[in-house]
Amino acid sequence: MGDPAGVGPEVVIKALADPEIAALADWIVVGDRIVADLAERITGKKLTATLDDQCNFDEGGFEFGKLDARCGAAGLDYVRIATGMCLRRETDAMVTAPLNKEAVALNGIRFSGHTEYIAELCGNADSRMLLVSDRLRVVHVSTHISLRQACNLDRARIVRTIELGNQSMKLLGYREPRIAVCGLNPHAGEHGLFGTEDEQVISPAIEQARALGIRCDGPHAGDTVFLAAVNGKYDLVVAMYHDQGHIPMKLLDFDRGVNVSIGLPIIRTSVDHGTAFDIAGKNIASETSMKAALSLGARMARGAMSA
Repeated sequence: MGDPAGVGPEVVIKALADPEIAALADWIVVGDRIVADLAERITGKKLTATLDDQCNFDEGGFEFGKLDARCGAAGLDYVRIATGMCLRRETDAMVTAPLNKEAVALNGIRFSGHTEYIAELCGNADSRMLLVSDRLRVVHVSTHISLRQACNLDRARIVRTIELGNQSMKLLGYREPRIAVCGLNPHAGEHGLFGTEDEQVISPAIEQARALGIRCDGPHAGDTVFLAAVNGKYDLVVAMYHDQGHIPMKLLDFDRGVNVSIGLPIIRTSVDHGTAFDIAGKNIASETSMKAALSLGARMARGAMSA
């Protein structure tokens, strides 16, 4: 359900009210009955899935759109519970609504994002963020770290990112994914004129990945490679840092983008937007991204079963 005070409860109920989405899986919503009841009143729709009620709130002390430490803790608890269900193979995948990092932090908990938190719960720090839309797919070598840190490239991490991206694309039905790898510097370094990382770190990583049988090439200039991918030349782009990959994704398809955590022993997809406290509880949040996340989660679960 995400942070109860955000748009998560609303978009979950709206998305699952679509008969096509409801038919994709046996859905279980981890959340709170009181919040679901309020969201049902706001949307005029009924929650059509099974609710795993965590009983965190009383009606008098809850308000949509308000930063609340209890909501931050509850939202994180929902993620922990759903992750456990996946690890125990009680469920085949999990789909997350947005959390608010500030609300989580009010509890004295350091939280940099879903991907990192779920990886910790799985006992696996080797995770990556994959963004998926109908027009473009991007996996990131680094995400929630400073740009200065992101520029300290590691060859092994780049190779592993390419590997994980290749594996995930196969779950999505691509038999031999075509992968483009971004450079770090303008014009991918222009043969050392604008930096040496592209030649000294990224190029050897690409060659190592190719030796593993992965169809990849680069490093490509970040200002042109995404256009080539959108035009059909590549199935996946490997971005070196957060904004290099997020900006083109959100510019192209903000409402339909899906965030996928890869490199984990479970399948996890998510909406690619925040809690939107400014519109929470007003029945104006779009459920488009949640529908896409639910659909992709079910698709990847089926892909894993047939692999």
